[in-house]
Amino acid sequence: DTTINGNTSSRLPNTTNITFRGVNADRLIMDMKDIAVSTGSACSSASPEPSHVLRAIGLSNEDILSSIRFGLGRFTTREEIDYAINRVVQNVKAIREKSLHLAHS
Repeated sequence: DTTINGNTSSRLPNTTNITFRGVNADRLIMDMKDIAVSTGSACSSASPEPSHVLRAIGLSNEDILSSIRFGLGRFTTREEIDYAINRVVQNVKAIREKSLHLAHS
């Protein structure tokens, strides 16, 4: 239930957008305040509207609201990448488990 959005070979090497189905992206971002990520493109980061780019590549509104853009900078370290991956995995699992628990309550 995790998908890389867009073309996986013709892309910027430092930027990716990932959908975490069943996870509200804004909630995930709030749970990881120590990691700088976004729900939109860099040029539309001030806009509250869902990404028009994700809509153009065919994502549903639900998937758009479950998608996060990750970017690496020139000075991003391997340790920072590993830290971010671990935090994302941990928080996505926690949000999905809580959703399942609430659905069965």
